[in-house]
Amino acid sequence: MSTVVKATTGRATGSAASRRLRAAGQLPGVLYGLGKDPIPVEVAYDELRDALKTDAGLNTVFTLSVDGDEEEVVVRDVQRDPIKRRAVHADFLRVSNDHRINVTVPVVLTGTAREVAESGGMVEQKMHSLNISCAPNRIPNQLEVDVSAMTIDARLALSDIVLPEGVTTKVLGKITVAATVVPRGLKSDEEGEEDEELMGEEGEETGEASADSEGDSE
Repeated sequence: MSTVVKATTGRATGSAASRRLRAAGQLPGVLYGLGKDPIPVEVAYDELRDALKTDAGLNTVFTLSVDGDEEEVVVRDVQRDPIKRRAVHADFLRVSNDHRINVTVPVVLTGTAREVAESGGMVEQKMHSLNISCAPNRIPNQLEVDVSAMTIDARLALSDIVLPEGVTTKVLGKITVAATVVPRGLKSDEEGEEDEELMGEEGEETGEASADSEGDSE
């Protein structure tokens, strides 16, 4: 059963009215979606904050009880004060498991790329979030990407990741999720060793050629 947040309608609109609501611990917002008219609403700031204290964060699906009528919703957008970073307005999107919605979920790397580590490299995460489409009851809290099998010269593209059932994305599959990186200092040392080996080989060849030349002159 989803968390229930109470909302009331009939709030006055305008910046002055919104400031009075926030001063009273209420958060102004708008409820819209599923082909219904938008409705100005207000909710208790602390009640909404507590409802979103889940692993899903802003993607949490909860029940908005609007003057007694219950609607399943997600928070589509939160406007914040640019200085205090406190929420000043919220948009609530009506949802139904019969209709897909677009949400953004975090991408988390899991596992240890031992071969990369043993080669002196490291795995660098290139993609930290992904926009996906799915039914509200299939929204994953996060997308986990296992990097255990990565090698020192490999990269993981989005096309290499198996998305959960019912989840799709329009992001191009060639986009890099994770790549291996060799520290600059280590790379320079390796190149130096190769140069020394090459110089040694050339020296040996030169020495042999000199010996042959001396033999010919005799």
